[in-house]
Amino acid sequence: MIYKNILQIDDDIDDCEFFMEALQAVSDADYTAMHSAVEALDKLIRQELNPDIIFLDLNMPVMTGFDFLTEIKTQKILQNVPVVIFSTSQFEETKLKAKNYGAEKFISKPSDFNELKKIISHFTL
Repeated sequence: MIYKNILQIDDDIDDCEFFMEALQAVSDADYTAMHSAVEALDKLIRQELNPDIIFLDLNMPVMTGFDFLTEIKTQKILQNVPVVIFSTSQFEETKLKAKNYGAEKFISKPSDFNELKKIISHFTL
């Protein structure tokens, strides 16, 4: 599926900028970055944000990615929005846990710009 409205939730501003640059290199999709899962959830519930897909980091302060997944899946208006875990973790048990929490896919953050462009293009082209 081609996604045109992308939300990234990640407390690491550098990771968001890296993602945005790669996205802009391969797509004209709309992009929003939120650095707090709590704030993102609030805006999603109030329908101030209406993404086609969410890229979610797991390791964030206050509300973790797993906590966010739990909350989003209880909201009727949000439970069908696909969530892709975008994390530095490479542990199989973390990947399985993410799937059990309702994540569509788990992607380990690449450090290579071209690799990131290739990953993003699977969702936007």
